[in-house]
Amino acid sequence: MESRGFAFWTLWVLGALASLNGIVMLAAPEPWFVRVAADTGPLNFHLVRDVGGAYLTSGLAAIWAARAPHWRAPLASAAALFQGLHAAIHVFDVLAGIQPPVHLLTDFPAVYLPTLILIGVAVHALRSEPSPRPA
Repeated sequence: MESRGFAFWTLWVLGALASLNGIVMLAAPEPWFVRVAADTGPLNFHLVRDVGGAYLTSGLAAIWAARAPHWRAPLASAAALFQGLHAAIHVFDVLAGIQPPVHLLTDFPAVYLPTLILIGVAVHALRSEPSPRPA
């Protein structure tokens, strides 16, 4: 088994946080919405649960990537893909005037920072993969 270094703990912590967020979004969408996203528009239970499912999936992929180094590159990449698209939507909303610019700052700790870290771990895992041997 691989030593539990930076990539393991980073994936495990980010995965656990994303999974917890997803579980709360699925189980208690209204309290989650009131606390986290009330200033983005009206509550849509279905949408909050859909995004909760995506967060749970991304989080579990990151945890799996932490525990299975031979699967780290594709799993971390899949988790980073959702997180990156989610962050890009937040940026788009600010640039389009849908959300005020202050959202770039308020969203940084929970949206942009974990995304940037996860993308970094995924890129490192992709670059660290051994090259396939020709058949």
